[in-house]
Amino acid sequence: MKNAFFITILMVQVFFVSCIPYKDTLYLQNKAQATDSIPAIVEQQKPYRIQINDILNIRIKVTDQENAEIFNPIGEGNLNATAGERAYFDGFTVDLHGKIRVPELGELSVLGYTTKEVELLITQKLLEEQFKETANIFVTVKLTGLKYVTYGEIGSKGSKILYQERANIFEAIANSGDIPDTGDKKDVLIIRQYPDGQKIHHIDLTDRRVMQSPYYYIQPNDMIYVKPLKQKSWGTGTTALQNLGAIATVLSLITTSILLFQRI
Repeated sequence: MKNAFFITILMVQVFFVSCIPYKDTLYLQNKAQATDSIPAIVEQQKPYRIQINDILNIRIKVTDQENAEIFNPIGEGNLNATAGERAYFDGFTVDLHGKIRVPELGELSVLGYTTKEVELLITQKLLEEQFKETANIFVTVKLTGLKYVTYGEIGSKGSKILYQERANIFEAIANSGDIPDTGDKKDVLIIRQYPDGQKIHHIDLTDRRVMQSPYYYIQPNDMIYVKPLKQKSWGTGTTALQNLGAIATVLSLITTSILLFQRI
């Protein structure tokens, strides 16, 4: 019976240790202040600089639009294609040398440029080589959606696209099925591409100060990795009720085994 008592004490300790704390499941907690006041949010997002493999959507409008048709995609083809597939075939992909190839204008180096800077570059080239000042040229350059990848302990893994100019980390996660209780919200990794290579950034989604982070807004080609909590590798329940059921099952098995051995 002493052994049974010892085992019971041990299982109770496991019960408390293996539960996932409630505070670890909550987003945007006010960890910095004792009051409920919310600090002012200072946006620190910098303009995105175009990277290799980005796909640009370029549209050119002039007074005589017939003369600009060669620059704009026709948009014909497979009508059943997804928006992402059409963007791939109609867009201008930045090659390994950081260039795009535009009809009549040839190759343009755009690596490290912002979309606004590419608009100015194309406008200047058109005025120099194709049109006059009176053509009233209007050029728009956009990324064909925010493409990112999610993996690890998250609802939906794989490549995702948000068709908007910017999105924060919570929008990206919500679009991927959210993070379950077994995911580590305190240390989410963002692997981001830079001209000199990839870098890993860590953010804490349980702290509302994450909104002041320069990595709060995702960028094209970001990879978001959510690590599993230790409780998942232990194979225990995520809640106290689940752990209580597991302990009850184990104790029942132990008691049955002791009774069987006593009869022998």
